[in-house]
Amino acid sequence: MPAPLTVVIPTLNATTTLGSCVASLIEGVSEGLIAELVLSDGGSTDDIAILAEDLGAKVLTGTPGRGCQLARGAEAAKSPWLLFLHSDTVLSDGWVKTVLTHITDHPDRAGYGRLRFAEQGLMARITAGWANLRSGVLGLPYGDQGLLISRQLYNACGGYPDQPLMEDVAIARRLRGRLRPLGFVATTSGERYTRAGWIRQGTRNLVTLGLYFMGRSAEELAERYQSRN
Repeated sequence: MPAPLTVVIPTLNATTTLGSCVASLIEGVSEGLIAELVLSDGGSTDDIAILAEDLGAKVLTGTPGRGCQLARGAEAAKSPWLLFLHSDTVLSDGWVKTVLTHITDHPDRAGYGRLRFAEQGLMARITAGWANLRSGVLGLPYGDQGLLISRQLYNACGGYPDQPLMEDVAIARRLRGRLRPLGFVATTSGERYTRAGWIRQGTRNLVTLGLYFMGRSAEELAERYQSRN
């Protein structure tokens, strides 16, 4: 089977977290699923170029902002299927089987993983549980959960918007009714939550989401979000 999948990861000084993410992708390489790895960089000052060369990955450099970085990566990808991941996301063992099943049985839909935080504790479990509930009920998964989507569907829905925040919400809304949960777990860092406090950070996220739905611009919300983190 020809490798049908390009993995796209936006990076910004991410060399300390990228290794674990890429290590979880080795399963996809050995199974012949992954054709290429694209790192869409936003102007890192670390050794991302050296790491990318070691990994055999393609590096794209441009303006920062997760939305535009993801869009650049998608544009450069050559495969019929795309898997978008954050640099601190680690996929659970067996994810390849789940992806192959989705590609075969649900080619007209996009998929996402079940969120788990690397941190231990009750608040980490509650926050992840809320995110998974939101994903299932409202069809609004976080970008941390990954997004598996065919090139055809990605183009049809307009892809990732060029915006600095809420890019995952924007594309999920475009994919309404065409998103389904996958069987793998996406474990991500909760460092921002532990730094700010799980309840405080969760509240900020909910308020930001609500303001976005009320029509506030992603640019304004990004400025507000960064000033409070």
